[in-house]
Amino acid sequence: MARKGSVLVVDDEEIMRDVLETLLSAEGYRVDLAKTGEEGLEAYGRRAYDVVLLDVSMPGMGGLRALEEFLKMDQEAVVIMITAYATFDTAIAAWEKGATNCIRKPFQNEQIAATVAAGVKRRRKEEERQTLRRAMSRMVDRGAMVGRSENMQTVFRMVDQVAPARSTVLITGESGTGKELIARAIHEQSPRAQKPFVTVNSSNIPSELLESELFGHTRGAFTGAVAAKKGLFEVADGGSIFLDEIGDIPPETQARLLRVIQEREFTPLGDTNPRRVDVRIIAATNVDLKEAVRQGTFREDLYYRLSVVPIELPPLRDRREDILPLAQHFIRKYNEENARQVSEHIAPEVLALLEAYAWPGNVRELENAIERAVVIAPGQEITKECLRPEISNPESVRASMRDISSAATGIDIARGVNFYDEVRRFEIDLIRRALEQTGGHQSRAARLLGMNATTLNSKIKTYNIDPRQ
Repeated sequence: MARKGSVLVVDDEEIMRDVLETLLSAEGYRVDLAKTGEEGLEAYGRRAYDVVLLDVSMPGMGGLRALEEFLKMDQEAVVIMITAYATFDTAIAAWEKGATNCIRKPFQNEQIAATVAAGVKRRRKEEERQTLRRAMSRMVDRGAMVGRSENMQTVFRMVDQVAPARSTVLITGESGTGKELIARAIHEQSPRAQKPFVTVNSSNIPSELLESELFGHTRGAFTGAVAAKKGLFEVADGGSIFLDEIGDIPPETQARLLRVIQEREFTPLGDTNPRRVDVRIIAATNVDLKEAVRQGTFREDLYYRLSVVPIELPPLRDRREDILPLAQHFIRKYNEENARQVSEHIAPEVLALLEAYAWPGNVRELENAIERAVVIAPGQEITKECLRPEISNPESVRASMRDISSAATGIDIARGVNFYDEVRRFEIDLIRRALEQTGGHQSRAARLLGMNATTLNSKIKTYNIDPRQ
């Protein structure tokens, strides 16, 4: 007979061990026994069990202490506490330390059987999730999805929950937090994984061309439409479409997008026949859409249609415990890309600097910093000198900024020149030159300027620059 699963019984009473072994063996489980917490941990170190039945009161290492040690060995361990002293405080303490359940002696056989069966089911479900995540990691660069912090674990659990559904998802967070990676992870874990995943960066497409890109057009629909073109919604049929920077789409496109969500159909420009599509929409933004709704720049009905399932990505400064595993991930990545052998071990001095820095550019900025460090490392270790000055010596950078500010104030007083206006005009001139050289193409202009496209788009709006000119 095939075994239902494996159970480790840890109890100092021989009769209790015998009773549980007989009962669970009859139910079809493999059962191993230990009479102390230390023996139980030793057995678990040799192999992982589906369920641990752990007595609370034992000589030597008590049950609650043993529970902590089991969970250190295996964060997903399913531990069911058994106690003859089932006070409310004992149960609460067990729950707080991570126990799956708590059973009071004397117990009913049916209660033990049902509780163990539920524990095995929970263990199997977690193993399936881990398998899905491993499969996803082979298909997706999960750099920004590395995270041991509770913030990111919450995000991972949300991804697991929403992936099988069709509902729209709205991912919010600062630039560089990994919104596209989360969107791609949702798609890869969904039943649509074998279908297209289409990305649209709304801020990079001129507003007059956005509807054509999304919905397509017929030949002659507008000047320059020399041939019919499929829209990205049609390309994504059966799969998912990721609408990045959703807050930047113009009002007229918002109305058409709302119709696609409500009716699951669209009409290409220049056509009169609507076309039905089966597309899951995942949207993302780094702006406050609720505020945009209050200001009248974003439709309220579209906002509620998009945010059926909201996922908020925390900035890197709010999950500093993830900086080390992220940095190690990027060291591996750029070692491979650059044929380097830089050690993943990061010296305490360097790690302290990385964890102290504010990371305004979030994970994207950390990746850039680690790539640079891997490339210029003189040996097989990243040193303080491999880091950018604002990371390795933040005090000197702040002092330099204070000196510049003081100098600027002096210039203002002595010469009547507004230093900050000069900087502003200089930046506007640089952006205009980059756009001119790239024919108004914002992504290429951003690369030319050494900034990400979202930052460039924000500056274009702030300075009221027309990319077409």
